[in-house]
Amino acid sequence: MSDTVAIGTDDIVQPFQIEGLGIRGRVVRLGPLVDRVLSAHAYAEPVSRLLGEALALAAMIGSALKFEGRFILQTKGDGPVGMLVADYESPGKLRGYAQVDEARLADALVAGRAAPADLLGKGFLALTIDQGADMERYQGIVALDARGLSHSAHEYFASSEQVATRIRLAAGPFYHRAAAGPEKNWRAGAIMIQHIARDGGLTGYREGEDQGPWTQEEENWNRAAILLDTVEDHELLDPALAPTRLLFRLFHEDGVRAYEPSGVEFSCHCSRDRMETVLRSFGGHEIDEMVQEGVITATCEFCSAVYVFKPEELKE
Repeated sequence: MSDTVAIGTDDIVQPFQIEGLGIRGRVVRLGPLVDRVLSAHAYAEPVSRLLGEALALAAMIGSALKFEGRFILQTKGDGPVGMLVADYESPGKLRGYAQVDEARLADALVAGRAAPADLLGKGFLALTIDQGADMERYQGIVALDARGLSHSAHEYFASSEQVATRIRLAAGPFYHRAAAGPEKNWRAGAIMIQHIARDGGLTGYREGEDQGPWTQEEENWNRAAILLDTVEDHELLDPALAPTRLLFRLFHEDGVRAYEPSGVEFSCHCSRDRMETVLRSFGGHEIDEMVQEGVITATCEFCSAVYVFKPEELKE
């Protein structure tokens, strides 16, 4: 295995297969992309971590699409972070945002309640595959797991996809030296393994009270899952540790093979024309209520781009 890929080791999805165990997977490494998304908003650090993980998870699942379409990850809960959205459009375009009740968030952080369960609250995780206007959408919904997004995703794959899956997610600030002093950039990473289905494959769960001996496939899966659980956050985030080197550390004894990685880039669909179309859909009275200091200001939730309109532009 080589540590170097032509497109670099940041903002990529690295597929792999553990040939000796009958398992496939992907590593996601997000650098400049996730830093651009999170730096465009004034999120508190715990919120940025959540959104960074959501972006990595969306890239992980969305990159498996075999057609041109969109994969949308969305949480909705009763906590201070009422919604997370991560939108992946093939091939390799990603964006996202968090909807935050700032007053409730401030109270939670002062009280030391910054765990995923505290911020997201009770609610659901929806994973939507959109194949275009002429195709029916597919959506899977599971309850938010108090332990975080990775555990909610485990439940989705077990119940909806019925395939044994294990995921590790990480997001956080990365500090490095610069001429003007230490600089902070946000990074996110993820790694996932899935059992390759043979005769129906493994779901990762046993039915009922089955206490029989494990099959060889179950033994193989258990070994891979234990190895994956040893991955630490810094290994998923460190720009000096190539994804291929991480895979070698974990699975070299079992014959891991890395395939050609694919790139991911930030992309937002907003434009002045699109924003104008949305605002024109409101009635004249509603438009008047939006006016502040003689103009209407609209901000894109995804990229924070600001568009300014005169009221008369929207009433023509």
